[in-house]
Order: sequence, then C-alpha cells, then structure tokens
Amino acid sequence: MASATIERPDQQHELKRHVGRVGLLFASVGSIIGSGWLFGALNASTTAGPAAVISWALGGIMILFIALCYAELGTMFPLSGGVVRFPHISFGGFASFVTGWITWVACMSVAPIEVEGALQYATKYAPFTKEHVLATGSVHTLTPLGFTFAVLAMALFVVINYFGIRWFARVNSALVWWKLFIICLVIVAFLVTTFHGVNFSSQGFRPAGWHGVFTAIATSGIVFSYLGFRQGIELAGETDNPRRNVPLAVIGSVVLTALIYIGLQIAFIGALPSSALSHGWAKLSFENDFGPLAALSTILGLGWLAVLLYVDAIVSPADTGLIYTTVTSRISYAMARNGNAPDGLARTNSRGVPVGSLVLAFFVGLILFLPFPSWQQLVGFITSATVLSFGTGPLAVAALRQQQPDHARPFRVPAGHVIPFLAFWSSNLIVYWTGWDTDYKLFIACLLGGIALLGNIWHRRRNGLPTTFHWRAGIWYIPWLAGLAIISWLGDYAGGLGVIHFGSAFPVTFVFSALIYWLAYTLRLDRQTVEKNIAEVRAEAEAEEAALGATPA
Repeated sequence: MASATIERPDQQHELKRHVGRVGLLFASVGSIIGSGWLFGALNASTTAGPAAVISWALGGIMILFIALCYAELGTMFPLSGGVVRFPHISFGGFASFVTGWITWVACMSVAPIEVEGALQYATKYAPFTKEHVLATGSVHTLTPLGFTFAVLAMALFVVINYFGIRWFARVNSALVWWKLFIICLVIVAFLVTTFHGVNFSSQGFRPAGWHGVFTAIATSGIVFSYLGFRQGIELAGETDNPRRNVPLAVIGSVVLTALIYIGLQIAFIGALPSSALSHGWAKLSFENDFGPLAALSTILGLGWLAVLLYVDAIVSPADTGLIYTTVTSRISYAMARNGNAPDGLARTNSRGVPVGSLVLAFFVGLILFLPFPSWQQLVGFITSATVLSFGTGPLAVAALRQQQPDHARPFRVPAGHVIPFLAFWSSNLIVYWTGWDTDYKLFIACLLGGIALLGNIWHRRRNGLPTTFHWRAGIWYIPWLAGLAIISWLGDYAGGLGVIHFGSAFPVTFVFSALIYWLAYTLRLDRQTVEKNIAEVRAEAEAEEAALGATPA
C-alpha cells in the first residue's frame, strides 16, 4: 500500500483552511448534540433508572480518555481524516485500511440516523413514519413518504458541503448556538417547573444494578451522544491554527456536553410525574410518544417548550447530519490519499471539496435506510463501530512515543501509558456492553472490509501501483477483532451465551486489552519507515498550505 502522497498536478486543488477556533469547537459540539440528547434521557432511564446520571458521567470520562489521545495526535499531524492517517503513520497500510473501513462505515451511518431522528419527532405533524410493535417495544420506521423526505434532507447536506468548508462552518456555527440555547432552556424549564426528588430513590437508585448502568452507556445513546468530538480531528487540516484549536475542540467539546447531558438527565428524572413510574423504570413511556422530551413538556403544561422541541428535533439532527456528511467525505478522501481507496475520491473541486467522496457518502447513506429504517435500530451499531475505530488512536499514541520521542507535541497526554491504555480498554468495554445482537453485524461489516481490501489490492496491482501494506506491523488487528468478537459472543449482554458474566467481564477485557496493546506496541513500524511516512505527511501539509485560497473564517 502506498503512503500518503503529494497531490498530483492534475488534481490541482486541496482542502482549504477556512475553519477558525470557534468553528472547529462548534463542529465538535454541533456533532455531539444531535439526535442523541432527544432520546438519550428516556432510553438511559429505562435501562438504568436514576443511576443513568452515573452512566452519563462514566460515558463522558471514557470518551474523554479517548479524546485526550486524539488531541495529542491531532496537534502532531493536523490533517483532515486524521483518524485514518494516524495508524497509517505508526502501523502501516493494513492497519490504516481496516481503521479507515470501520471509521467510514460508522461515519456514513450517522447522517441517516440523524434524519430518522428528526422525522420521528416530525410524526407529530405529518405521517412521515409508522409504528410497528415489536418484541422489544414500539419502533418508528420510515414510510415511502418519509423515505422521500430523508433523501431530500441528505441531498441538502451534500449541496451545502459542495459550496465548501466556509459555508459549512458558517451554517454550523449558527445552528450550534441554537442547539445550545434549546437544551439549556429545557434543563432550566424542567427544574423550575417541578422537581420530584423522591424519583431518585422511590424504586431504588439502581433498579437494574451496575449491569444496567454499564448497559446504558453503550446501548441507550449515551456514548453515541458523545462521539462527535472526533470532528475536531477530522477537520484539523482545515483549521487556521491546529495547535491551539484542536485540543480546545476535542477536549472542550466533551467536557462541555458532559455537563449539559448530566444536567438534562437530572432534570428529566426530577420532572417525571409519579404516574409515569407506576410500572417501574423499565416500562417508562409516554402516550403518543413521538419524542420523549416533547411529551414530558406537554405533561408539565409547557406546550410552548414542546413546540420548540419539535422545531429543534429538525434543527439538531439536521446539523449533525450536515457535519457527518462533511466528515465522511473527508474519511474517504484520507483513505484515497493513503492509497486505500480509488484516487478519484481524493480529487477536490475549486472550492477545496472532495466531490467524489461527498457523492459516495450520499448514496451509501441512502442504502442504509433499508436495513436500518429507525433510530433505535441504528444507534447501537454506530456506537460499537465508532468506538472500535477509535481504539487505534491510543495504540498510535503509545507507538509514536517510541518511534518519534523527539517529535513536537504541542499537546501531550499525561501519565505515560496509563491514559492511552485506559482509552483502549474503554473502547473494548463499550463494544462488549453493546451486546452480541449488535456486535455480530459489526464484525460482518469487518469481513466485508476484507473483501474490499482484496479488491483494492487487485486494483492497485492491475494499474501498476505499489501495494506495500506492512502486514507484520498491523497483524495485531486480526486477534483484536477476533478476540473481541469471541468475548462479545460469550458475554451476557444482548444475545450472548452468558459464559462471561458482569463481574468477570472486567478482568477478562482488561487482560485482553493489555495483550493487544502490548502486541501492537511490539509490532509497530520501525523508526525509519515512520520517518518516511511523516516526511510524506509533511510534504502534503506544505502542499495544502501553498494551496490556501482565503483567510480563515
């Protein structure tokens, strides 16, 4: 596989550095605050009860461990599509291909789920969805009319992105201010209107035990609601001051939204009327529930707030869908620059937009509406896939500290290997807590990636392109994915065999994570190869700098 290379003359254009400090922070914050907060408070409450507050806090801490690692990497190598490029630098072609495939699968799934979340709330006013009663409860799925609106929404994301990152940054910043205002307004309105402190203890603080607390982290939309921090990394190549802006965007977005989410969960639990809990937390629901927060607002007599929530249910998911359309195109752009995808996906127009990557994300996103026609069906899959792709970041941090100990690190994660290992362990735990019923679909997607890899090798050899994949340096990926699949299958979460139980899962995943961490650290690329990869990355960065066409926004 070829390393990242300098843009060929016939490709002419590069990405533009039009995203400033606030723009990059808001790209992360705007991506985090999507449809997750509209459904997460209810889903977490039914799974963990009042202890959902702990779930939000623990989920935020685990994601922060991961975010810290990417803050170090993002300031070392501020390039768009960084999540894919970091493993390429430290582990070579095979590792970067698998990471890129999983990352792309996860990212291109987000715009569809955000559209589905918006349309579920819109059912209040128009028949965009219909309701099926399944064994697991009611699930809203798209009707043909709803699918038509979903296609139009996805197309709008593409149009805004086509006109460049400057348009994206301006539109997104305005929408994020709106989203922050609405979510804070909901918290204050719930707390001021009514607060039943007894709700936190009447049926026990942890009615489902610690098992429920950790299940909620992975399956209730909690981790999903934090995942947008990555946008500060993916757009690092398009910001005017990466050393200052990337750590602010990555760390600041997680801390800010964690405080907001915890406040929302507390307000939601305290505002619930006693009648809503008559059948226990697990069966908490609202009549004619098109959206739980709007439904609770109506019960509390806050009709005006319910209307604002129905409006925000369009704005918040739409903004996040817009962001992920941007980011998904940058992932395929980065894969093409790494030699892991057709060269056409790396070509940009005069506005610095990778049009081929943008169109590909649009059409594949539409296909996802078919097997996953509802928000509930997609959230667990996206969570598991995204944190799995994040797992390579901590490994790259550990490897690069040995490979390039003297490389400038404007931001450095403290405590040596402690935080990178905790971040990697956290990724594995979240995948495990998601449960086998969801994870097996993810591992099937990984196998499909293997087919794509073989196709890429055939394509490159047929066209006389290099196919240096550095198999040895990335071979740890195979026991990692295989071992994680076995642990999930043997676990007691959502369809597992129940051989590994709640208490034993922690030491099992700890030892497994330690073994893979050590294996990746041991098999890392040699220093000379890494220096060659870095030199090519630097050349690319200089080419992008030379192609700048405007001042930062």
